[in-house]
Amino acid sequence: MEGIFASSAKVPVEKTDPAYWFVFGEKKMLCVMNGAENRPPFVRDIRDIGIHPARELYLGNLDGIHCYVAEIDRIIDPPEGMVFHGLWSIHGSMDENLFKIAFRAIHTIEWDGADQFCSLCGSRNRQKHDERAKECPQCGHISFPRISPAIIVLVEHNGKALLARSPRFKEGLFSVLAGFVEPGEALEDAVRREVKEEAGIDLKNIRYFGSQPWPFPDSLMVGFTAEYAGGDIRIDENEILDARWFSAEDMPEIPGKISISRALIDWFLDRRENDKTMK
Repeated sequence: MEGIFASSAKVPVEKTDPAYWFVFGEKKMLCVMNGAENRPPFVRDIRDIGIHPARELYLGNLDGIHCYVAEIDRIIDPPEGMVFHGLWSIHGSMDENLFKIAFRAIHTIEWDGADQFCSLCGSRNRQKHDERAKECPQCGHISFPRISPAIIVLVEHNGKALLARSPRFKEGLFSVLAGFVEPGEALEDAVRREVKEEAGIDLKNIRYFGSQPWPFPDSLMVGFTAEYAGGDIRIDENEILDARWFSAEDMPEIPGKISISRALIDWFLDRRENDKTMK
């Protein structure tokens, strides 16, 4: 069931009721284990269970329950029944509403750590109390959490999908093409440019698919589908090791379910399966 999350930077006057605590150390999150299920600690104050954070921020509330994010300086021995997990590994074993807040939490706490000083005058920033931002007490400059938009696109041609291998991927893994949006660039123009630069082909019928926050560290992935319009595959060897057209029957290894890249590929595979069923 979709929960209602109300984002807020206004810290409650006092901690009186149990709250969800999203605690990170070395980019891993503290989880309470309950069989195959993971969840964040649900306590009044994380200090009540012996965790003393270097920093903490209020995130808002989920269906009326307060949510906090905190960071510790290093991984410690967790309290009994708890463990530190990477976010990748807990997808599917945590309530989807809480998992979405975990993405928000790690993005927020990492921004807080990186934005300690004013980018204009170098003075130490302070938290704004009425919005998610930092304010310089010397020059008044206000800075907000950085969000870096990136496009990601599945291209179709004659019942096949264009997939590519990045130098960052493990051996055998292919995915759809993606890249960051440049200053002053429309999202659709970024789609055309990235595919032309990385694979050498032209596109038509670019359509919005969906989006996904990707806080590693601060991306927002904006997904599209598109159709081949011309050209031969010519890869940018600095960015891409290989790019090919794949049918549903000869799919290579593809990304896991956590990512919008997998959602795009699954959309393609579902359409191909529906086409076969209709015949």
